[in-house]
Formats: sequence, structure tokens, C-alpha cells
Amino acid sequence: MAATLAGGPGTALSHRSAGQAWGIVPRYGIEIEVTRPRAFRRRAGIRAHRSPLLGDEVRTLDRIPLTSPPRTLFDLAATLKPRQLERAFNELEVRRLTDALSLPDLLERHPRRRGTSALRALLASGEPGGITRRELEEGFVELLDAHGLPRPRLNAPLSLRGRFFEIDCLWRAQRLIVELDGRAVHGTRHAFEADRERDRILQAEGWRVTRVTWRQMRDDAAGIAADLRRLLAARPPIRPERALTTYPSPDG
Repeated sequence: MAATLAGGPGTALSHRSAGQAWGIVPRYGIEIEVTRPRAFRRRAGIRAHRSPLLGDEVRTLDRIPLTSPPRTLFDLAATLKPRQLERAFNELEVRRLTDALSLPDLLERHPRRRGTSALRALLASGEPGGITRRELEEGFVELLDAHGLPRPRLNAPLSLRGRFFEIDCLWRAQRLIVELDGRAVHGTRHAFEADRERDRILQAEGWRVTRVTWRQMRDDAAGIAADLRRLLAARPPIRPERALTTYPSPDG
């Protein structure tokens, strides 16, 4: 509040300081960042940015004026590394920080601002690529715990047909496998083909295989939990190597 008051009328908390307030970037030990449309005399502890701020680009949080979530991410695109920007975008979506003025609106309004190319590439990707395998696993385990489901063995080794497979989530007794899909982990053409071959072999050997994505965990956790509960409660299939084949008797 002191920093915005020091900047005078039209000043708003912005960049990483606004990102911290919205919860889309981690805490940094930095000066308070503000934006105002006019030049700003240097003050200790305050980093000022000069840029026009229209009324629909500013919000109020705890009575403090700050850039809206989309405008905050728009500004951060000029300073964050691609991986950091992806994470901030991910948090924006997870926290459902929507606004009447969207990121595409801002790109159209300020087409030549620094960082716009990085932001356009991120929006075009359709899914934040900064989600790591570990984050997928942690999110999935949290989902299971929240719905009272048993934890699987993570990254479990499984040998079939003389080949070694590392399974994301394995319930051995139920012969159930869940593979966690993320663009950063399974987004290449080679990974697409390998995943389908892997699924075919596992299912032929009597394992039930299902795939869960980060977006599904975010948007339909209850649905995933309900389906997993049914799968875990179902009787596991007979293993192919133990299956009995019935032949007609000589008498027909």
C-alpha cells in the first residue's frame, strides 16, 4: 500500500509483486514493483515501471490497487524465463483467476510489448509444458489421499516378454496401472508411439491400463476418483499365462 501511495494517482502494484499477491509466482526477496503511467522518482525499496494502465487492467486486493491477473502475467512475460512463465500460467489457470480482459485481448491491445512472442507461444501450446513428472505424481497422490483411495507403487518395475517397463502407478494385486500423461513427458511423436505399444502389451498380458492427464486431475478430480474406486474394487482379470483354454471333447 505504501509503495502505491508513494507513486501517486494511477500507480498499481505490478510484475512479480502483483504475481506474489495473486499467488502465481513464488516469493522473491526483491524491491516492491509498481507501474504508473508517468515517470517516477527513484525511491528506496521500490522498483518502478512506466507504462499506461487502463481501468480494466487494474484490480483491487485488500484495498491495494494492482494489475489484474492477466495483465500481471502479460507483464511477467517480459522478465520471466520460459519455464517460469509456464508455471505462472499454470497457477493462473489452477486458481481460476479469470478476468473480463483476457490475455488475447492484451496481446491485441499491446502487440509490440516485450514478451508478447513468448506469451503467444505459450497460449498456442494449449497446455502448460512446465508440469514435471514429479509434479504429476505428487498431484495424483494428493488426489488419492483426498478421496480415501489406496496409494499405488510409483515408478514400479515390471518385466514382461523379456522387456523392462517402468510403471507410473501400479496396484499389483488389482492388476491396475495408471499412466500419468503430461505434454512435457509424453508430448513427442516417439513417446506417442511408444505409449501405445506399451499399453497394448500390458493389456495383452492381463493388466488394466488407464491414463490420466494434468488437466483431468485439475478439472475432474472427483470423476477420476470415482472411476478408480470402481476399477480397484473390480475383480482383476485372469492372467493370460494362467487362463484355461477349453477344447471340445472327442465326443463333441
